[in-house]
Parts: sequence; structure tokens; C-alpha cells
Amino acid sequence: MLLDTEFDYYRTHQDELVSRYNGKVLAIVEEDVVAVFETEKDAYFTMKEKYPVGTFLIQLCSPGEEAYTYSSRVRFD
Repeated sequence: MLLDTEFDYYRTHQDELVSRYNGKVLAIVEEDVVAVFETEKDAYFTMKEKYPVGTFLIQLCSPGEEAYTYSSRVRFD
């Protein structure tokens, strides 16, 4: 499935990422946090200028499974 690598990275490193970025929005490419944002909208518009849509994961960084946004497909166009 598209973005499995990025989502698996987030889940595997969630505790560490939350300790650093709790409440922020992360942009993940492959197994790397490439940028940190205040909002999903800012993340989307910035990232689509640098990477093709569908090659990066935008993920709210917070504890617990309820924070997972992987299944949602948000469009701001």
C-alpha cells in the first residue's frame, strides 16, 4: 500500500517522535522526518512543492493510535 514505509516508521518511532514533536504535524518521506509544521494545511502546501503528492506522509504527532491519520486522504486544492 502507498506510504506503508512512512507510516510504519511513524508507528515504530512514535514515542520518540512525540517526545520531540508532540502536537506538531510531521512530514515523513521514507524513514525520515523531513519537516515539521503547525498545521496539516501548511504541511500539504509546502510538501507538494518539494515532493510529488503521494510520496510523503503528513502525520499529526501525538500519543496513541487515535492520532493516526494514515487512512485519511485530505485535499486542500
